[in-house]
Amino acid sequence: MQLCSLSVLYKSEPRAALLKATYDVSSFSFFQRSSVQKFMTCTSQPIVERSAKGSRASVKEQEYLCHVYVPNDSLAGVVIADSEYPSRVAFTLLEKVLEEFSKQVDRIDWPVGCPATIQYTALDGYLSRYQNPRDADPMSKVII
Repeated sequence: MQLCSLSVLYKSEPRAALLKATYDVSSFSFFQRSSVQKFMTCTSQPIVERSAKGSRASVKEQEYLCHVYVPNDSLAGVVIADSEYPSRVAFTLLEKVLEEFSKQVDRIDWPVGCPATIQYTALDGYLSRYQNPRDADPMSKVII
């Protein structure tokens, strides 16, 4: 089980804008890493654009599952993981990240923000902590 990407986007019309993202491409060869990271970034935006506000979905893209959550406030989160990663844990992660992000980053910055300007540093910690769903999510210890 592996989490590969965790992204926060702003769902606007006609495009979604990437606000912040983190990636774990350590399992790929050095020469594949940049193209895999680009694939994850380029996959997250159209998935958010096609998702309605107030929705969650899991979309299969190649050998990955892309879990997307778009609450009604126009923020959106995307987790890209392998197909073995539990979707319930991915959506729990997205809820936590988006709730924290909305409290720490001023809503005025969402429509005009980009990864270089948004001051939110917790994504790396979340991606690392949730690599093992059993350690990150108490319910997984019971279920798995």
